[in-house]
Order: sequence, then C-alpha cells, then structure tokens
Amino acid sequence: MQIYAILENNIYIEMAIATLEKNGIPKASIYAVPLDNRGEDRKLFDGLHRSDGTSLIDIGVALATAFSVIGTSIGFELAWGPIYWGLIASFIGFVLGVAIRLFTEKVLKKRKRLLKGKHPEVILIIECEKTMTELVENILWKHFALGIAKVK
Repeated sequence: MQIYAILENNIYIEMAIATLEKNGIPKASIYAVPLDNRGEDRKLFDGLHRSDGTSLIDIGVALATAFSVIGTSIGFELAWGPIYWGLIASFIGFVLGVAIRLFTEKVLKKRKRLLKGKHPEVILIIECEKTMTELVENILWKHFALGIAKVK
C-alpha cells in the first residue's frame, strides 16, 4: 500500500521520517519529493476563465458614488450644472479608487508576501503493509501533514 502526504518543508519532515523508521518502515520505502515555488508573479488582472477573488474596482465604485454625490451637490453652484459635475466627480473618484487598489496590491501586499515568505511543500510517499497504514497516518498527522491519501 502507498501513502502520499504533503508537508511543509521544515523540521517536521525529518522528525516524521525518523519516527517512521523507528516504527519499522525501511528507509528504502520512504520517498520525499520537494515541490518548486512558482517562478512568476501572479497576474494582477483577471481573465475570462480565471479569477483570484480580489477585485480592483471595489474601492473605485465606492469612491465614485461618494464623489458623485458631492460633485452633484456642488454642481448646483457651478457653471456646468449638477449632472456634468456629478459625472466628472464620479470619474475622478473611480480613477482614484482604482489607483489606491492597484497601489495596495502591487506595493503593500507584495511587501507582506516577501516578509512572510512561501515555503515549498514536500510530497512524502511511503510504501508499507496494509496493517501499518493507520500507524503511518497517525505519525504523519502528528507531524503536521497538510493532507494524506492512500492507494492500494
């Protein structure tokens, strides 16, 4: 039987492998494969068939609404009237909101990602007898496995 487990690349992998060896799993039956990190940055704009769940226009729409109300109110006193000034203020608010959102996504969140750092994960493949699967699973869960799969 084969057991596949995904773990973060840290000391717990070594501890899990050592514990498995102490419990009778031979070293030749344990295989670790490190995964590579993504080489390119994530795309900022969503495509037709892919979305990352973040919106760039949410702040822009909110600011466009607020600015249009203010622009319309002030437009009663100005030469072009409330409709034109409401539209102008709405456009300015939308552009300002999108610029704020782009700045936060490109600069601030990029800094957070660099500080936090992403560690590559490791796939651990263990071949064992069917009677040992529960023991192997318990050892892997105790050593913070992210996920486990069994294949007969």
